[in-house]
Parts: sequence; C-alpha cells; structure tokens
Amino acid sequence: MARYHLTRLTTALAAAGALVLASPTGAHATAIGSTPVHTFEYSVGGATVKVPTGCMFTHIVRGVGRKITYQNADVDCAFVAALGSGFCNWRIDFTYADTTNRRCHTSRGKTHSECKIDPMRSNSPRTLPRYGKACAQLYVNGCAA
Repeated sequence: MARYHLTRLTTALAAAGALVLASPTGAHATAIGSTPVHTFEYSVGGATVKVPTGCMFTHIVRGVGRKITYQNADVDCAFVAALGSGFCNWRIDFTYADTTNRRCHTSRGKTHSECKIDPMRSNSPRTLPRYGKACAQLYVNGCAA
C-alpha cells in the first residue's frame, strides 16, 4: 500500500501582508516565501521513494496592483537531499484568493511522470479579478506534499 505524506506545502505569500493587494493605488505585489519540505516516503511502481530533509519549496511573485507580471515556484535541495531520487509524478499548482481568503482561481500545473530533484514551474502573467494573495502548492504522486 502506498504511503503518502499529506502535509501541505502551500506558501501563503500574504504572510504579514506581504502580498495583500489591498491598495487600489497600485500596491507593489512582490513577495518571496519558502517552506521546508519535510521528510516523507511514497510508493511508485512498487518501489518506495524517500524524500530526505534538506529541501525547500520557494514561491516568487512580482507585480503591481492586481497584475502579476512574474510567478515561479520550485524546490531546491541541498547536501544529502540533492543526491536523492527526487520527486516523482509531481506538479505545482498556483492558487489565488481574495482578501477574505475565498479562492477565486487555481492554475493547475502539468503532472510530470519523471523523477526530478528540482521541480519548477513558472506561470504566465495575469491580472487577478480582486485584490488578495497568490499561493503555490507542490503535489507528489497525486497528494499534496
């Protein structure tokens, strides 16, 4: 039976108001947030894959007002973690919510079947319908990692 680690790696970049776009006068929407990827194991084709400690999930957003001009999320691993097999069957989603935390859009990433130690996704520029925040989430083998 496959074991899945269900801890969310959502980087809510609105922490302490860093990305809350509440100002209609063209607030800068630039923020960077990182969170550690905790050690977990999962099964792929009958083999157990272990993601070791030492990886960080980082989300970068640049923009002005409700317009996001650049967005990227990736995993960076160091030391022993960089030598591992990586993340198999992974995808990265971007989620947008308004200032009341109500989700207004999700940009679902492509699921990549290969194993990669440094998964990364960039998203095209967009204008949000309302002021709020942008988050990124890493999925591994179909589950939020």
